[in-house]
Amino acid sequence: MNYISTRGTAPKLSFDDVLLAGLARDGGLYLPETWPTLSPETIRSFASMAFADIAVEVIDPFTKASIPRADLARMTHDAYSAFGDPAITPLVNLKAGTSILELFHGPTLAFKDVAMQLLARLMDHVLEKRGQRATIVGATSGDTGGAAIEAFRSSKRADIVILFPDGRVSDVQRRMMTTPTEGHVHAVAIDGTFDDCQALVKAMFNDHAFRDRVQLSGVNSINWARIVAQVTYYFAAAAKFGAPDKAVSFAVPTGNFGDIFAGFVAKRMGLPVERLIIASNENDILPRTVATGVYEMRGVVPTSSPSMDIQISSNFERYLFEASGRNATAVRDMMTNLARDKRFELGPIWDVLKSDFAAVAASEGDVADCILRTKNQHGYLLDPHTACAVVAAEHSQASGETIILATAHPAKFPDAIVAITSEHPKLPARLANLMTDPERFDTLPNDLTAVERFVESRCRGATKAIA
Repeated sequence: MNYISTRGTAPKLSFDDVLLAGLARDGGLYLPETWPTLSPETIRSFASMAFADIAVEVIDPFTKASIPRADLARMTHDAYSAFGDPAITPLVNLKAGTSILELFHGPTLAFKDVAMQLLARLMDHVLEKRGQRATIVGATSGDTGGAAIEAFRSSKRADIVILFPDGRVSDVQRRMMTTPTEGHVHAVAIDGTFDDCQALVKAMFNDHAFRDRVQLSGVNSINWARIVAQVTYYFAAAAKFGAPDKAVSFAVPTGNFGDIFAGFVAKRMGLPVERLIIASNENDILPRTVATGVYEMRGVVPTSSPSMDIQISSNFERYLFEASGRNATAVRDMMTNLARDKRFELGPIWDVLKSDFAAVAASEGDVADCILRTKNQHGYLLDPHTACAVVAAEHSQASGETIILATAHPAKFPDAIVAITSEHPKLPARLANLMTDPERFDTLPNDLTAVERFVESRCRGATKAIA
């Protein structure tokens, strides 16, 4: 299978080239040239399969000719061996018609672990096969950074630099990035917002001379492998509720549009989905876009769900490409308008968007009320991001089963949980030393030159092949 850019001028690449490239050279994001589909019989069989085996069935159509199936199976089983629940992504019934899909049983207590643990293994596999190194640079609004650093701590082929907005992530999120001691791991606090961090990463990818010098690669959800690895749990969860014979709905906390786009991909692959519900916080750019047909940036408001404190939803570009009938010219025009005017109009794509997604923004009051209500009525403690999804599901009122994606453990946001419930959520025992281990990180201005100099000074001869 080949992959094409949403902006239409970058060359087609194989899966392993896309894996290492991250962002296309024309500034676009990669998507498969054609969508594979899974048969109803295959989807039905997932109900009795282990998660790692489901992952092989879902991912293999995207990696054929690049990753042998036996190697993919070995890597998926290895990736999920350290998760805290044998089901990997267990389902918990909350109330009639609503279940919680717990995606936080990985090493850093966030849904990013499901994709990142596999991504690290895939990258090392391809780099070793080619005798190469890579320099990975990523931006995080909180969870991606810790998941990436944890996944690549044992990498023999990659250095990793994660940019995070200084003072805008929780203490637990920050410490998951700053307490690892490996020399090839670098956490960098940027004086700015997550959108600033993300813009720096995109600028580094678009600086082709720098990109080639350091053999730059990315682990944000601009990397297609991140998306395809997240498609797995949509199939696994839906099969437990009778898919493909019954359709379910999903409510997804999303800022960068990656996690819910994975649900869209699952639907394209043949999973019957009644409704995909975008759940946002007060940074409501996606619900506003669904409501008005205009994507318009505003200032970022700090909330109790910091991973969604975003105004540039990078993966929305992938959706625009699909919704426009793969019209790369239209996508380029919209992205040009966004860079120049901080807004663009969807035009005829708006009707397509409204048919594909519902969208709800939860206020801070909504989130607090939801967390308290859910704890008191059902004995279940939500993190603030997941609470946004519960609020969105309640507003959307899907007719069948709705699956809430629980994207983080509440202990990752103790200050918010204490303020709402007066109770301090406990970290799992395996993370007992996280809050007392010494931290190690650098602080840099929101300046591309300064960040590029830092990255280049830390990468270990990335342009040289390893014997």
